[in-house]
Order: sequence, then C-alpha cells, then structure tokens
Amino acid sequence: MSDYNLSLSVRTETGKKALALREEGLVPSVIYGGKSEILAKSPYNETEKVLKLAGYHSPIDLTVDDKKTMAIVKSVQLDPVSRRIINVSFQAVSANKLVEATAPIILVNFEASDANKAHLTLDQVLEEIDVKAKPADLPKELTIDASKLATTEDKIFIKDVVLPAGVEFADKELSPETVIANVYDAAAEAAAREEAEKAAAEAQIDAADVPSDNGAKPEEAAEGEETKAE
Repeated sequence: MSDYNLSLSVRTETGKKALALREEGLVPSVIYGGKSEILAKSPYNETEKVLKLAGYHSPIDLTVDDKKTMAIVKSVQLDPVSRRIINVSFQAVSANKLVEATAPIILVNFEASDANKAHLTLDQVLEEIDVKAKPADLPKELTIDASKLATTEDKIFIKDVVLPAGVEFADKELSPETVIANVYDAAAEAAAREEAEKAAAEAQIDAADVPSDNGAKPEEAAEGEETKAE
C-alpha cells in the first residue's frame, strides 16, 4: 500500500482529443506494465498535487474506475510555455517485485564544513541516480553528509552513498569513483579568468604593433600602397 492515492477514469479520447481534455480540467495519462495498457484521465489539481509529492521515486495507488493498481511515474509531459501538465505515463508495479526509479541526491551540512568556512563553493554535478528496490522500499531521496569537505581537493563520490536496506543501484557498472560533488574557489577562478583575458588583450595589442615586412606598421604600409597607386 502506498502513501499516495489518485483516482482516475478510463478515457476513449486519443490524439488531439486527449490533449483537449485539459480544457476540461483533466490530465490524460497512460498506465502500462500490467496485463494491458490503460488509457486514463484524472482531475488536474489532484494529479498535480500527487505528482509533486510522489515524484519519480514513490509508488502511487491508482484507482481506475474502482480497479486498484500500484504504479510509479515514468514521465510527465509539460506545456513548453505554461509548464502545466499535459500528459503522464505511469508504470504498473508489483509490491513484491523490484522496480527501477530515480532518487534525488541531497547534500546536507555543507554550511558546517571547513570548505564553507574558507568561502569555497559547493558544486553538485550529479543530482539524481537510478535505484532498484521493491516499491515500498524505494527511497524518496538519498542524503549525503557534506560537512567533511575542506579543500578544493575534496570530493564526494558514489562510494560515499549509503543505500537503505533493500535498495541497490540500477546500473551495476556504475563506478564507485563517479563524482557527485566537489568544491572550488570561485574568487580565485574569477581572478584567473580576468588575468587570462587581460593577457589575451595585451597580446592582441602587441600583435597589432608588429611592423610589416617593409618595416612599416600595417596601416602605414597600406597608406604607402595608396601613394604608389596614385
């Protein structure tokens, strides 16, 4: 049994007619992975609320015309302008079988680290990861303590993730040395970029002052050519 519930009804509308359902305050969806694919629709407000809470990692108890199905969200299609939900794909799952889902990675306690005290900046390069578990064991998030970061040499790796009981990484080939986050000196990098840009500008000025083959600057050589032509 899931912590989230959503009531839907079977739909017959497809194509443009399915997209038109949103004008009626409904969201078209598809539920696959069961005995047969189910086309459904549900009220917009209720659907949006459940999706925000469950995300892509928590199972949802779907009730489709009084028939119950446990599922997880596999994809959500948004309107590119309004960002409103226009279609949802659910994957039916079994309570006793492993299922893959995406879990967000949350870094905590960075403010207590020596890196933060040294005014270094935290850069999280991996924000989520696919895991595998039974629906009831799927984690809402994976939390990592960042309080031990101290210098720009320090990093947080996949091997630093402590998975809950019954949970494993979906990618068996995932390297333990994959970097999740590191720290850098933003002020030092900005100063280095400024110095590099200054050096490049000075090099361009020096190149413009280099005499041509006849000993004159480029603009002087050009004026000489014009005089000869006259």
